[in-house]
Amino acid sequence: MLKEQMRYSRLANLTKLINTKLELREVLEHVTTAISEEIVRCNSVGIYLPQEDGTFRGYVGKPSVINGWTIDMHVIDTEMDLLAKEVIETKRTIYIPDTSKDSRPDPRAVQGFQIKSLLVLPISFEQELFGLVFLFDYGIPMNLTNSEIQTVEAYVNMAAVAIQNAKNMTHMENLIYEKQLLLDVTRDLAMCSTMQESLDSCFFYLGKVLDNYNIGVHLLDPITETQIRPAKLSKNSDWTEEDWMQQHNKIRIDESNDPVIQEVIRTKKAVLIPDVFADSRPNHEVCRNFGIKGMLIFPILSLGEVLGVIPVVNLDDNETFANISETKMQLAQSIVDATASTLSNLLYMEKQEIIIKERTSEITFKNRELERVITELQQLSREKELILNSAGEGIFGLDLDRSITFCNPAGIAMLGYESSSELIGQPSRLIFNVKHRESEDEKFLRKDNTSFTVEYVISSIREGDEIVGEVVTFKDITQRKQMEEEIKYRAYFDSLTDLPNRLLLKDRLSQGLTQAQINGEKLAVLYLDLDRFKFINDSLGHSYGDLLLRDVAKRLSDCVPKGATVSRQGGDEFTIFLPNIRNEIEVQKVVQLVIDSFTDPFQLLENEIYMKASIGISLYPDNGDTTETLIKNADTAMYKSKEISGNSYHFFKEGMDTRTFERVKLENDLYKALDQNELEIYYQPQYNNKTSRIVGVEALLRWNHPKQGMIAPDAFIPIAEETALIVPIGEWVLRESCKQLKAWQNQGFPLESMSVNLSVRQFEQNNLFTMVSSVLSEVGLPPEQLELELTENLIIKNRELTLKTMKDLKGLGIRIAIDDFGTGYSSLGYLKSLPIDTLKIDKSFIQDITNDDDNAAITDTIITLAQNLNLNVIAEGVETKQHVEFLSARDCYLMQGYFFSRPMKAMDIAKQFLTV
Repeated sequence: MLKEQMRYSRLANLTKLINTKLELREVLEHVTTAISEEIVRCNSVGIYLPQEDGTFRGYVGKPSVINGWTIDMHVIDTEMDLLAKEVIETKRTIYIPDTSKDSRPDPRAVQGFQIKSLLVLPISFEQELFGLVFLFDYGIPMNLTNSEIQTVEAYVNMAAVAIQNAKNMTHMENLIYEKQLLLDVTRDLAMCSTMQESLDSCFFYLGKVLDNYNIGVHLLDPITETQIRPAKLSKNSDWTEEDWMQQHNKIRIDESNDPVIQEVIRTKKAVLIPDVFADSRPNHEVCRNFGIKGMLIFPILSLGEVLGVIPVVNLDDNETFANISETKMQLAQSIVDATASTLSNLLYMEKQEIIIKERTSEITFKNRELERVITELQQLSREKELILNSAGEGIFGLDLDRSITFCNPAGIAMLGYESSSELIGQPSRLIFNVKHRESEDEKFLRKDNTSFTVEYVISSIREGDEIVGEVVTFKDITQRKQMEEEIKYRAYFDSLTDLPNRLLLKDRLSQGLTQAQINGEKLAVLYLDLDRFKFINDSLGHSYGDLLLRDVAKRLSDCVPKGATVSRQGGDEFTIFLPNIRNEIEVQKVVQLVIDSFTDPFQLLENEIYMKASIGISLYPDNGDTTETLIKNADTAMYKSKEISGNSYHFFKEGMDTRTFERVKLENDLYKALDQNELEIYYQPQYNNKTSRIVGVEALLRWNHPKQGMIAPDAFIPIAEETALIVPIGEWVLRESCKQLKAWQNQGFPLESMSVNLSVRQFEQNNLFTMVSSVLSEVGLPPEQLELELTENLIIKNRELTLKTMKDLKGLGIRIAIDDFGTGYSSLGYLKSLPIDTLKIDKSFIQDITNDDDNAAITDTIITLAQNLNLNVIAEGVETKQHVEFLSARDCYLMQGYFFSRPMKAMDIAKQFLTV
């Protein structure tokens, strides 16, 4: 009993170490120490982890030095060690009590260390192999028992959990790093106002991810939109931008015919060529001139169109691109995609600026020509002014009374008149929209009293030294103004959804904060992320994804109050700014409207798609007083909502990304609960109403905390699941409940069934079958008297593995029940293929069975289903006489609930229900 208690203590301690922030090596060293202390007859314990070449190298061991070799000098070659190879392939423990009778172990190791007995175990979790554990002696056989082997397996399972946690932690850290890096990219790009600044940010983050700063960008010519030309080079490149451009001009690269660049443009996907001279696509002459050994080229995409490409090249003889991961490739492409949106706006603005500059140059030139003509006209007779009628711009003259004296054909047409006779002699106010001012960018009136934007110049008409009138030259610049408005729009609005973009949101939120600070008001920021949007893009294509984003934008705009701002942050993320809110209830009303807007499906052409969103909320002044802080905290709260997929929302709370102090304290107490005998098992009778006798009991775990008293199972069971403490606790529950049933039987009580719940964590352990069979053998309880209860969700989580384990347990003679039947996600069709004995009707269906027709129908169906499949059926939650009568009338006699008894301690069960 002392040894068993020490084992539980070691397991609990290992579980606690796994959930701390210790390095993996430290945790595995504790595992080897625990094994060596448990199996004192083994001379060496070593943990070996897989290498890229297929071998397994020593990682930690006890002792750490054997025959002068450190543990990391030991390599398992599976071509020589057939025992290790078999363990790897079968993922099962193998014990060889006498190596002289077995040819599988590596003969070199057996002879070198004089090994007489050998135990090899796989470190695996959910069929994934993480490593191997070797136990062996130096000449005196270990003579291990089955119980000792199972104990070692339990410790090895702890090693598997530690490695899995380390992998998960590394994965989570990578995800957090990538998310933060993309947030940094988005933030920096939002602050860029020039193409150079945007590209510098892009080059910096690409170099950081790829560890290579030899990066350039080749862009489509903004005017021709057909030719791709080299544009910019990273400041940290091994080349200077001047030399880089000169080399391009020197060798006259025709990038419109380059196979690699054209493949990137055609497929809109990145192309990786680790060795350019081993591939026929690159231009080898160009590569030699630039010293390129390998290349990685990304497409710059905006709204499905290619703006250019970003090549990253390797100028060394190393294997920089040979081992680049898919994750890095995707992260780098995400940086390029984020840059593309900014570049699109800047390129468009550059194009318009070029056009405007050309048009302005034309007008300036023509104005100069006109001034020259006017000068010449001043030296001629006034009749010569009629020559102006041939000009393309509008021209009209004014006398000293500001009456119109003439107008050329172009001016007549622009002003909407049919002939000059309608204008001559009329006052100038007929054309000028407002009182004449010496300025540009005015509006002139047409004949129909509509106005149009003009650019005009007024020059004096002189005869000698005397001013005799004025000539007005004007041009309709309506189209140019529309272009300027378009440029302004693109700078502040998302071109796909027409929603405000990040810049406009930040501006409005900054103004809102200033207003709120002055008036003592509150405001809220909602951060939304669409669930499964990537699935839509991957399965239907980006064009369908764009249709969905437009529809989402419209629904969000329709359901927010007046004065709110709906903004697209980028990708599938949206932000809602609610100014002047009074309390959280007011925000929740808006959130509910947003959630309701996702109720109806989205119609994507012939496809009907249901979408949901995760929402995070931050409030001013409670959660921050700057735009960056409020958006960041709303984003953090949104990721909390992501944990519960499907139209869920959370308000930001301090420490949201960490566990609360109370939870941590409860978790720490739970580590000690098993050691300090705080856990108890209560038993609830299972009653046969037909025979009026108790036929079995269900074991229910309780925690009697020394300070807090009884803690509800739903408060600590999830913690035990998350920390893997449920594994040693679950084994303790199984062993103690089986002992209790055997004790009752030894006292002469006619009780023949013990029901014990199995958790998901327990079911995933590789040694579940051996543990259960060992407990039954140790206690001396017939397998058919043990019933293990599984939930529907546990069964469908990994059907192949689950079905095999269920069949193994069933083959032992154990009975299997499905608990809380009808509340999970299972399909009734698979019931006939499962090796089960009993269906347990969930108490939620029983509660209102007498006055809720739906619950009555469901219960009736489950009973009929069980009877047709020759399964036992037991109803939980039976609390009233009406419940008993309803069930009995349908031949369901097995019942469990408060009507018969609450869960109670073993001694109370014996007193109240069991008689000899």
